[in-house]
Amino acid sequence: MAYGMLALGCAGALGLAACGGGDGSSAPAQGTLQVSMTDAPACGFDHVFVTVSKIRVNGKPNVDDSGSGWVDIPVTPARRIDLLSLTNGAMAALGKAALPAGDYQQIRLVLQANAGKPYANAVVQTGGGGDEIALTTPSASQSGYKIIRPFTVAPDTLTDLVLDFDACKSIVARGNGGFNLKPVVTAIPIVVSGKVVGYAPAGSRVYAERGGEVVKGTVATSEGVFTLSPIEQSSTTGNVDVVVVPPASAARGVGIIRSVPVVAGASTTVSTPTAPIVPPPSTFNTVSGTVTPMSAEASLRALQTTGGAKFEVASTFASLTTGAYGMNLPAAAPVVGTYQTTLPIPLVPDATVAGRYTIEATTSTGAVKSSSVDIGAGPATRDFAF
Repeated sequence: MAYGMLALGCAGALGLAACGGGDGSSAPAQGTLQVSMTDAPACGFDHVFVTVSKIRVNGKPNVDDSGSGWVDIPVTPARRIDLLSLTNGAMAALGKAALPAGDYQQIRLVLQANAGKPYANAVVQTGGGGDEIALTTPSASQSGYKIIRPFTVAPDTLTDLVLDFDACKSIVARGNGGFNLKPVVTAIPIVVSGKVVGYAPAGSRVYAERGGEVVKGTVATSEGVFTLSPIEQSSTTGNVDVVVVPPASAARGVGIIRSVPVVAGASTTVSTPTAPIVPPPSTFNTVSGTVTPMSAEASLRALQTTGGAKFEVASTFASLTTGAYGMNLPAAAPVVGTYQTTLPIPLVPDATVAGRYTIEATTSTGAVKSSSVDIGAGPATRDFAF
């Protein structure tokens, strides 16, 4: 899975002088909105390019793009960014603008439209010879992509908001060799966020999850280092579970560390270079099928349940033109442990769930269906009809 992130830093009136704000006499208190971007795992792509032309914010959650109250942050010139070059918490600055202090509800990400090669928005598939494939971005260059997350810019206070762009879950195959961008974006106030760090096999997909929902993902570097950041603090939304899924080429299963605390402004370490999270060897088998009708535009997840809790191991989209999908999953038992400050954290296999998954399909309108599969002995097929 690949993730992109927009960091929105909102400074109060004290920061205005350097940013073209007022003189602080009778004018309303203002702040500065600074925008950056980052990303995470590759999931079958070597590059995912997006070109950002503008960021917009508004104090009302439901106002449309032509309504009142918008504050624009132009990106001049428009910036083409490879999301997959910004892993493990790295960010690329996009721009900044002064705005009134107060409550904000809505953010829109506006992309530049494609107009010939090199494409403003494109993907390069792994093993595809380096050719760029234009990424279709419905509405992105007109109204922009909408993200709802209330945040407050307080006078004389620095407030950072991070928009976490899940690039992998946002790319949908059309079945004719093309791809659509269907953004999956969440927002996190960075002043109440922390990070989780550790070591795992190089190329592992590493997720921070709450209740089986991925809240942050990354990919371990060639040295095995991973950083999950930013994650909203545990005191606000609870601890996270860290799920490590090594690449199929590593032929290993899944590692899970339960109940990892996240502290604002701090790092929580779950493994070390001398004791990384390395799940036992595993074979892999495929679960595949078709979702109908194709207009469902379904996303699919492979969930594994252990100790009464569910964990996302993989995800994908059904093809927009055929409805077909497929996921390659480890057949071995996951190894599970609970966070402790003394490292390494003991990991114990749960043999009762080896090869057993729940495949969950969700349509673009929010309808959900699920089905259990067992890929322990070989591939499995599951179709979904809505």
